[in-house]
Amino acid sequence: MTRRPRSRAKLLLLAALVAAPAALARAAPPPAATKQGAAPAQPAAATNPYRNRFAGGAARYYKLVWGIESLSVKLAESGELVRFSWRVLDPDRAKVLNDKKLEPALIDPQAGVRLSVPAMEKIGHLRQSAQPEAGKSYWMVFSNKGRLVKRGDRVNVVIGVFRAEGLAVD
Repeated sequence: MTRRPRSRAKLLLLAALVAAPAALARAAPPPAATKQGAAPAQPAAATNPYRNRFAGGAARYYKLVWGIESLSVKLAESGELVRFSWRVLDPDRAKVLNDKKLEPALIDPQAGVRLSVPAMEKIGHLRQSAQPEAGKSYWMVFSNKGRLVKRGDRVNVVIGVFRAEGLAVD
């Protein structure tokens, strides 16, 4: 039985397939050493409470145009409320979010609902409306009667001319 010579292209492909896993193993960082039973070290972004949840462009947009960061939407009170929160970087740009005259809305296109901020008899609207200060976090709560907005949904928050689109509900 005689062997046929392989073409040069096939040899190069075979060499690349053999060499690639070895090169990737050398480039990968070593796993973090941990004690038996100890939790593995978390990256800095996972431990920072003010981490950005957006791709670079969206995070920069909210910082530059609206003077805010760390936007988050979370379910509260067993899903009966949806809490929208943010951190102020520039109070002048962020004041539209705290304007009492504007009626905020949380829109879930998947569920086809528009939620509003409830007004309590003795408390008033469940939102902060004080003059914003740099470095402080603010919030507002939307009523989610019927629990139509669910964890994982992508929602839009509209407050006057401010619009945050595609926020994931935690």
